[in-house]
Amino acid sequence: MPEPALTEDITAAGLDADVRRDLRGLQRDTADAVARHLVAAGRLVDEDPQLALEHARFARARASRIAVVREAAGIAAYHAGEWAEALGELRAARRMGGGPGHLAVMADIERALGRPERALELSRGPEVRELGRAESIELAIVAAGARRDLGELDAAVVSLQIPELDPARREPWSARLFYAYADNLLAAGRDADALQWFVHAADVDEDGETDAAQRIAELTGESLPEEEFAFGVEDTPPAAAAEADTDDADDIDYAGTDNADNTDNAAEADAAADDTDADAAADADDAADGAGSGADAAESGDEPASAVEESPDVDDAGVGADADPAVPAAASADAVSEPSAVEPAEPTGAGPDAAGADAEPAPSSSADLSGGEGASADVVAAEDGQARRDDEPGTGASG
Repeated sequence: MPEPALTEDITAAGLDADVRRDLRGLQRDTADAVARHLVAAGRLVDEDPQLALEHARFARARASRIAVVREAAGIAAYHAGEWAEALGELRAARRMGGGPGHLAVMADIERALGRPERALELSRGPEVRELGRAESIELAIVAAGARRDLGELDAAVVSLQIPELDPARREPWSARLFYAYADNLLAAGRDADALQWFVHAADVDEDGETDAAQRIAELTGESLPEEEFAFGVEDTPPAAAAEADTDDADDIDYAGTDNADNTDNAAEADAAADDTDADAAADADDAADGAGSGADAAESGDEPASAVEESPDVDDAGVGADADPAVPAAASADAVSEPSAVEPAEPTGAGPDAAGADAEPAPSSSADLSGGEGASADVVAAEDGQARRDDEPGTGASG
């Protein structure tokens, strides 16, 4: 048999002291190799049962007369689903070492092999009195599953009604016991009671030994609660962060410049409009002044044309150069003439102030800018952490 590869972190020191003591009868090199492979089997039994079985088989080949090695090989085979091999190894370990020796695992293997009657026989054997409390409860769970295999559904429910079946208790076996009881209630058609005990199982199952939450979802039709994800903040190098800050500042400057330009343009447009309004108002005033002066001149017997002719300062070229192009010729003539004994009429049109020439342009608004074993190497104890549904053969006992 080829030797499975071992990593440097796997050492004999990782094996339980009692198991190392059982290996003292071997040569030193052999004992060390067996110990390391047992440690490897213990680490891999849950995540890679087949590889764990290879390590256990190699250790068994080197130390087949040591009970603890055969026991470890049996547990590894149980997790890998090799039922016949597992049962043979565990029986051999019991013959060599005595004691109850994983009685619940052996009973569950009998179920997996389609022999629930033998599983019940093991649960009633004399060795049961030697079991600890946790092992007794595990055997009771397997026995209830065997009764279900035989169609004795009500008997399976009653067999689990033991003092430890108390929702107020928080023991290492509570989650599996509550779950097994709920599963048997469901098989017996008592859905409401089953749901209640699945809730109790989920409440005490802090380590996730069972799928009680999923069973609750199946019974209620509700979806499982989504897992919460913590999104980490991506680290930004200081140089990149400084560059990003500079870019942001530039963007703000550009935005401010654009806003200022827009404000200036708006002000210029308002000023131009005011100038146009002022010119129009002035033109209207001049026109009114000309009309008034003409009327006064007619009453006094003076003609406006002669007044223009008598003015020595006015000529055609001078009028064209000094007059505003927007002002009519008559208005320009009246503006430069000095009629005698006639006062110009008061302006009747609105002046630049009335037209809003002094009004300031409204300021433009800007948007606000804003800104975290030593894993135990003893494979013998590996079966205590496995969780399964008890309605499936070979899954009642935790391995």
